[in-house]
Amino acid sequence: MAQNSDLDWRSDRDKIARGASVSVMDTGVIDGVDRAILDLLVQDGRRTVTDIAERVSMSVSPVKRRIDRLERLGVIVGYTAILDRSKLESVFEAFVELRFSGDTDVGTITMAASRVPEVLEVFTVAGDPDALVRLHATGVEHLREIINELRRSGQVIGTKTLMVLGTWRRAMHAQD
Repeated sequence: MAQNSDLDWRSDRDKIARGASVSVMDTGVIDGVDRAILDLLVQDGRRTVTDIAERVSMSVSPVKRRIDRLERLGVIVGYTAILDRSKLESVFEAFVELRFSGDTDVGTITMAASRVPEVLEVFTVAGDPDALVRLHATGVEHLREIINELRRSGQVIGTKTLMVLGTWRRAMHAQD
């Protein structure tokens, strides 16, 4: 598999060893300007490059190159909209604690829950339970069907369901 030498850390290391200058744009190093750009994008993923450039006191072109680089490096993996599902349909959220048999590996736990379309997130955790699943359901009957589907994986030995009554979300920053 061919790799872009500008993104290959070995070539950057070799350049540095030869005394050549290597800019932040040539490496996977994330500097303060990158973090400021990331913070702005986390606050508003639809923010324009022009707005970001003004806020970090740079011109548009270098900011656009930095964003493209952060995307190529996999630091920025996508942009998303946060939905208030209660305004779209009669939906509520719930968390389900999942307990698996003692020899179940983490990948199997994640795979079992990720196959259920109503599952929004899977958190594998140390201790009891083995995983915490966040999901949405249209009603109690639908929730029961989802839990039964999670149990059908054959390795779930116990569940506990917590229904969400309300939510609050802290504004995120790139270092979070």
